[in-house]
Formats: sequence, structure tokens, C-alpha cells
Amino acid sequence: MLNVNDLTVQFGKRVLFNEVNLQFTHGNCYGIIGANGAGKSTFLKVVAGELDPTRGHVSLEKGKRMAVLSQNHFGFEEHTVLETVKMGHEVLYAIEQEKNAIYMNPEATEAEGMRAAELENKYGEMGGWTADSDAAELLSNMGIKEDVHYKLMEELSGPEKVKVLLAQALFGNPDLLLLDEPTNDLDAPTVHWLADFLADFENTIIIVSHDRYFLDMVCTHIVDIDRQKANIYTGNYTFWYESSQLALQQRANKNKKMEQKRTEMLEFIQRFSANASKSKQATSRKKALEKLDIETIQPSSRKYPFIAFQPERMPGDQILKVAGLSKKSPDGTVLFSDISFTMNSGDKIALLSNEATALTAFYEILAGELEPDSGSIEWGQTITVQHLPNENAEYFQEGNKLDLVEWLRQYSANKDEQFIRGFLGRMLFAGEEVHKDSSVLSGGEKVRCMLSKMMLNSPNFLLLDEPTNHLDLESITAMNNALKDFKGNFIMSSHDHQLVETSCNRIIEIAPGGMIDSLLEYDDYLTSKEIAAKKEALYKATA
Repeated sequence: MLNVNDLTVQFGKRVLFNEVNLQFTHGNCYGIIGANGAGKSTFLKVVAGELDPTRGHVSLEKGKRMAVLSQNHFGFEEHTVLETVKMGHEVLYAIEQEKNAIYMNPEATEAEGMRAAELENKYGEMGGWTADSDAAELLSNMGIKEDVHYKLMEELSGPEKVKVLLAQALFGNPDLLLLDEPTNDLDAPTVHWLADFLADFENTIIIVSHDRYFLDMVCTHIVDIDRQKANIYTGNYTFWYESSQLALQQRANKNKKMEQKRTEMLEFIQRFSANASKSKQATSRKKALEKLDIETIQPSSRKYPFIAFQPERMPGDQILKVAGLSKKSPDGTVLFSDISFTMNSGDKIALLSNEATALTAFYEILAGELEPDSGSIEWGQTITVQHLPNENAEYFQEGNKLDLVEWLRQYSANKDEQFIRGFLGRMLFAGEEVHKDSSVLSGGEKVRCMLSKMMLNSPNFLLLDEPTNHLDLESITAMNNALKDFKGNFIMSSHDHQLVETSCNRIIEIAPGGMIDSLLEYDDYLTSKEIAAKKEALYKATA
């Protein structure tokens, strides 16, 4: 289907890929993973033909059509929504435009009439007669209602444009589908729909995503980009991660005999195959794993930050009581109203809302940074709180001239430099990196610094507003493991499905009309018709 031969990509002295050879076969879904800056998006651009490699080439099987998820959200402003989707099939759309131009020309010649007839035949053979209805169905499945289909793209909101561009890539059943972060800005129901759609997709897919749940649901293979190379492994992200960690442990234990290592790996594969039932690709993946040569499983060279929240004291019986909490935005819009709940020992709450501003306001109120319009908050006497805000710019002001050691020392009772360096080293800031100016860090580096600050204070209660924003897969995985092991309580909002599903045991959704408090598992909550009806009523309510 698609072959990558001796691919080398170099920018100046920096080499991203060096003589990479890969083969992508029909019917499989490949998830591209790699550390930030490894070249995941660059690889997709080379495959799509948007970027020429330094050496080597990419070849798509003759007669096959490729579709790419557009990253230009403003590239179709003067086109209607329905037309934008159909533009995803470039040949079909060009035929439609040409034949319609002939029909609209009252002075069309006989030769042009014959041309239109030829185009009609091609159009029909390519599925043109159902193009409008097919495009409309895609849009409707993504939550874009029919009254929006004939609006101009410039009239749509940012999240709506994302859905339309995704429908554009999916339109017309392409032979090869390239998707770069397709779940960004999508709501949970649309992510679920997309996962189902791609799991049933019969052609070839190559995806870049930081969403582990999504990769697990749809991928049959993982392409790991590391140290200028790329290797394909059978299985989804979780299988790749867990098998590579097992291989790493086995390599560290030099005393283990080869046969014992092989037995452990085979047992792991069998166990994983048996537990793959929730995946849409479970059947095909199980067959692939049964054929897997365990010698191909290699330990990962990835570095994972050490994230561990260890409470200085365990929380007592009284944790948090919220009574009648309400808040409006500065323009008078009701963010949430009459929110009341009590947290119990062991509660780990996923906080949901359709409005990100409502979530942020709620966290700021709990953290004592914002006053509610009404209601009260009562913390237990034993509770020590740390807040990870969605926006952290105020902690990294330009011109403060603090390196990372000085920055973290502000928040530490122990001022010893070696102690501070040790904490930074756990978060992958080593050597001269600890002397970087804290105001010029990347988004992911700032979040890792904020997590270091939180860990230094040994809290037993965490407020986490989108904690995985800007983090790479390695840091997200480390965060997930830390929250599963955390002995205290937390309230968290996250678009990372797997993080919520595996870390939280209670769901609270806040809305203008009140709240929903549920002990359902996250997957069941998202698919419950009863919950959906409650949500519709709550979000329709006004002040």
C-alpha cells in the first residue's frame, strides 16, 4: 500500500530521520508515537507530499487515493460547510465543478455537451450521486446539525470547523487516511463516534495522537519514532508500552535465563490478548498478537518523568463540603448554579462541564482565588491542597530571570541546591538544563515544573484543571500512574479519556441548571441515555 524507502530528513545539522524504511499495509491502523520534537508531524507531512525529504522517497500504490486532515482552520472560509466536506475528494469535486460549469453555460458547444456526458458517467461511478447525502451524514454524526450545512465556514466556531475538516478527510472512503491529532477540540461523544468509525474503516490509517484511549481503540500497530529511526510494532499503545517496560525490566535483570524471559513475555501476550475485549480492534489485534515474534519486542529508550504525590499526612474523615455554589461570568452568563456535594474518603472526582470557563472558575473558587456569587466551601482541618491551573503564565513572568533551581526553590522548605536538583532531575531536567530561564520554557516544561512544585508540598488533596495539556505521551503515562497510586483525594478535569477512566471513581458535572453526581464508570456515563437527558435539561437552564 505505502512504502517508505531510505527516508532521511535533515534541517541544517539536525537530523530527524536517518535512512528509515517502513511498509504500511492495507487494512491496518498505525499510531505514530515519539517524544516532543521527534518528528511525528514532519513524518506525516513527508508522507502527504507536503514536505520533500532530504533523501529517500515515499511511494503510494498506483491508483490509491490519499486524504489528509487539514490543519488550516481558515482555508475554506468562503465555501459552504457541505461543499468543504466534498472538497476532501479532490477528483470527484473537480468533476462536479467542471460538469456544473458546462450546464450553467447557455452557450456550451456540442463538444462540451459530450464532455459533460463523459463527466456524468465518471461522477456516477465514483459515487457522486450520493455525495451530498454522504457528506451530510458525516456532518450529522459529528454533531453538525442540518441547518449549519449550508452556512459559510467563516460563520462557524473553532470546534465546529475542526469537525468539518475531519469530515472532509473521511469523505469518500480514501485508501490512505492521514490524521494529525484528530481528537483535538472534539467533545467526548464525537471522539467515541470517530473511534467507532475508524475501527470499522477497511483501508489504511496513519495517526498522530497524544490520546492513549483513542490510540488503544483504533490502532493495530504502533510506529515508534526514536533516535532518528522508526520501527513498527504490533498492537496498540498500551501493549507497546507494557511490553517495552517488561522487556526493559528483563534486560535490567541480567541473572534471568533466556527461557524464563521468553516464558514471561509469552504469558504477557496471552494475558493482553484476553483483556483486549473493550477495543474495537480486539479481534484483528488478537490474531496479530498470536503471530507475533516476541524477539521483535524491544525495551524502550524513552525517559519517563517521576511523578508521585506522597501526602505528608493522610486526610481525615472530613474532606470537603460544597453547599449551594453558584457563579456567573463577568457578562452575566450563568456558569453553574446550586452546586452541593460532600467528598468522602477515597473519592477521586472527575469534574465535567460543557464550558471550560465554568470548570476553571470552579477550581479557582475551591483554591480560594475567586469568590463565588453564592454558596460556601468547607475544607477538613487535615486537608492540604495544591492547585494545578489550566493557565500557568503568572508563575513564569518574563523578566524574572530565575533559572529552574531558583524558580523551584521559592516553593521548597529545603533550600539545598542538590535537593532541588534532585527534584528537577526526576522531571527530566538534568545537567545544564537546570540553569534555563524559567520564563522561556515550553508548555510541557512549564507543566512539569508546576508538578514539581506540587510534589514538594506533599499535599493530600489535588485540584487538577486539564493536567495533561502540553504533555507528551511519556509524561501523560507517568501522570496517570501517579494518580492511580495517590492515597489522597482529588478533583480533576481532563480530555484524556484513559486518565479519567482509570483514575476517577466518581463523576460530577456542573451546568447552569445545577449538577449531576454519578458513580457510573466514565464510559457508561458518556453513553447513558438517562444521563444525556439530564444534561440536556441542565444546560438549557438559565439564570
